[in-house]
Amino acid sequence: MIRYRYFFLLIPLCSLLLSSCIDEEEFPDSPDGNFEALWKIMDEHYCFFDEKGVNWDEVHTKYQKQLNAGMSDAHLFEVCANMLSELKDGHVNIFSSFDMARNWSWHEDYPENYDELLINHYLGTDYKIASSLRYKILDDNVGYLQYSSFQSDFGAGNIDQVLIEFAPCQALIIDIRNNSGGLLSVAEKLAARFTNEEILVGYMRHKTGKGHNDFSAMEEQRLKPSNGVRWHKPVFVLTNRQVYSAANEFVKYMKCCGAIIVGDHTGGGAGMPFSSELPNGWGVRFSACPMYDINKQSTEGGIAPDYSVALKSEDAVRGLDTIIEFVRSIVASH
Repeated sequence: MIRYRYFFLLIPLCSLLLSSCIDEEEFPDSPDGNFEALWKIMDEHYCFFDEKGVNWDEVHTKYQKQLNAGMSDAHLFEVCANMLSELKDGHVNIFSSFDMARNWSWHEDYPENYDELLINHYLGTDYKIASSLRYKILDDNVGYLQYSSFQSDFGAGNIDQVLIEFAPCQALIIDIRNNSGGLLSVAEKLAARFTNEEILVGYMRHKTGKGHNDFSAMEEQRLKPSNGVRWHKPVFVLTNRQVYSAANEFVKYMKCCGAIIVGDHTGGGAGMPFSSELPNGWGVRFSACPMYDINKQSTEGGIAPDYSVALKSEDAVRGLDTIIEFVRSIVASH
C-alpha cells in the first residue's frame, strides 16, 4: 500500500489542502516493487514534468534495466536516487535509514554571492537579536536585517521591536541570501509588514487527476496586512541562488509589496511538497502543487532580481560586500 500525506503545514495565504492519506495499488517489498511504486507515485502526483522537459516513461525504461532481484538496499537506493535526479528538483528526495537523496544543482552550479565573514563585518559584535532575526542600523542610517532560515519563526513582538528600532532609518535592507526556505506561513508573516492593504501575490494549482497535466484552475494567493507595526519606506531584499522554496515565495510577495530585489537570481522551488512512502518504508518527497507569480508565470526556476549584482573580490579584500554597498549607494543618491 502506498500512503500519501502533505508535508507542509497549512498556508494561511490560500485555502490549501489539509493533511490527507490516499490508499493506492499495493506493490511487493522487492527491488522491482519498490521501484515501480516510486515511479508511479511520481508519475501520478509530481507537478513539473512538462516544465522540466522530462519524459518519465523514458526515465522508467532507463532505470528499470538496472534492477535485479538480488540487489542490495544500497544499490536499489542509488538507482532510485539517480532516477529522481533526472528531475533536478530540490524538493524531490528519497529517505532511508542510511541516506537522503537530494539534488542541489539549483545552487551548486552558480556563484555563491555570499560571504559570512563579510556579513559579520557589517554586524560587528553589537548587533541585536530578536528571536531568529539579526539586525543593526548601519552608519549611514540604513537598517540591516538578516534572516537566514524561514524554518526559524519569530513572534509579532519581535518584528514590532525591530521595525520600531528602524523607524529613524531612511531605508531597510532584508538580507535573505543563503535562506533555503522553511515555513511559508513565516514568509507570509514577515511580508505582511510591508503592505497596507490586502494584495494579490500569486496563484497556485492542485493536481486533480493522475495525468501529468491534470490540474485545477488557478487559485489566488492573497497577502493581508499585519495588525502590527508596518514599514512604509524603501525596502531592498538581497538574494542569491540559495534563496529557495519559502524564501523564493517571500521574494515573490515582496515584489508585490514594492520591494527592490538586488543580487542574484533566486534558486526557485515553487512546488508545494507532498510526501509518500514505499513498501519498504523509505520516505519520498516531491513537488505536487505548482505556484505562480501575479502574471501566472511559474517561479519554479527562480525569480530575477531588479538589479543583478555579484560580489567582487576586490571589495571583499577591503571587507565590503558588493551587494550591500550597491544598495547603500542607491539610498545615498536619493
